[in-house]
Amino acid sequence: MSRGLIIAALRSGSGKTVLTLGLMRALARWGLAIAGAKCGPDYIDPAFHAAATGRPSYNLDSWAMTPGTIVALAAETAASADLVIAEASMGLFDGVPAEPGRTGASADIAAATGWPVLLVHDISGQAQSAAAILSGAVRYDSRIRIAGVVLNRVGSERHLRLVKEAVENAGIRVIGALNRHGELALPERHLGLVQASETKNLDALLGRLADRVSAQIDLDQILRLAAPARGLEAPSPISLPPPGQSIAIAQDHAFSFLYPHVAAAWRRAGAQLRFFSPLADEAPPADADICWLPGGYPELHAGKLAAATNFLGGLRRFAQTRPVHGECGGYMILGQTLTDASGEAHAMAGLLPAATSFANRKLSLGYRAARLREAHPLGRPGTILRGHEFHYASGLEASGNAPLADMTDAYGGDWHPAGSRLGNVSGTFFHVIARDS
Repeated sequence: MSRGLIIAALRSGSGKTVLTLGLMRALARWGLAIAGAKCGPDYIDPAFHAAATGRPSYNLDSWAMTPGTIVALAAETAASADLVIAEASMGLFDGVPAEPGRTGASADIAAATGWPVLLVHDISGQAQSAAAILSGAVRYDSRIRIAGVVLNRVGSERHLRLVKEAVENAGIRVIGALNRHGELALPERHLGLVQASETKNLDALLGRLADRVSAQIDLDQILRLAAPARGLEAPSPISLPPPGQSIAIAQDHAFSFLYPHVAAAWRRAGAQLRFFSPLADEAPPADADICWLPGGYPELHAGKLAAATNFLGGLRRFAQTRPVHGECGGYMILGQTLTDASGEAHAMAGLLPAATSFANRKLSLGYRAARLREAHPLGRPGTILRGHEFHYASGLEASGNAPLADMTDAYGGDWHPAGSRLGNVSGTFFHVIARDS
């Protein structure tokens, strides 16, 4: 029976991803079938998980997904694996105001699946105080079990001895310790890590992470900490029905933010996914039912995309007779112009009366619920979609713009118009995770 473990921390930047990837690759080298998962909304980490394990990594999100969807996706992840390693997001208990179990916190996923939690704790600037912090975490949520801790960024043998003795005296098992090792840090950019597909010598880097983890973490103890999940017999529901039978999907370094669980749900429902590359100046397949432009980093390639005449021309022809939808980066491409960080404006497809700019960056981040105003490939009028926004672009819709949806956040804010729709074309900064039940 497959077992699982959640790698979590008490704050961002504690070393979750480095430990997760190192464990994945190290245990895979032992010949185990390792599967990854990511708690919460994140496109980039699951791609690294897939590179480390050779298997797709699904997101499990307690705010956007129903409990049934979470259990079903966890079951699908565990079905053919010896061990599931799920990476938490932010701090273990960090979420939004919501009913119990639907806060978006990684602790909700631990409670839903029954997988134990292995904390990685950054002890730089701490000694015995780490034991007090970890003791509070162990007692904070009775739904979950924190099975042990890995101490990270250890400064010296003396530092480790002081912390380890205090933590173990508090009744918390120390599974290992990682020294400071800056040269193994993963490269970052403005939405998080540089994408796995763009990370140079990724396989060699994963090998070095595995070497480091194998030398400083007791892998046998890791396997003993993991536990079978409970109640994972449910069949996988269709978290988001496919918007068409034949779906043309942009996919390259500029357009890579398509959730693996969404793609799997579309295929399970019988849809055909047909990928093309705007950066290679490829047009969407002319006989597809719908064109889907995911998010990504088009702002880093704005000049090349503006010069991709075959792509832009094919996109415009497609939009004359069939739906085209863009999410975040895809939305930017559908507008009139995209202004990059240097202030240079690049002409885009011109299919929506909107313009976006990175010249004055402003972070928009958080969960969103979107209610469709009219019938759309994603649902009937009034359909509620759950997802998130995460971008630095500012957007300006022209007067007379027809919004795609009304939107609110996870804090009960007022519903407000969002996105754009003109003829067969629609777009929004919103990334959809699932359709509301």
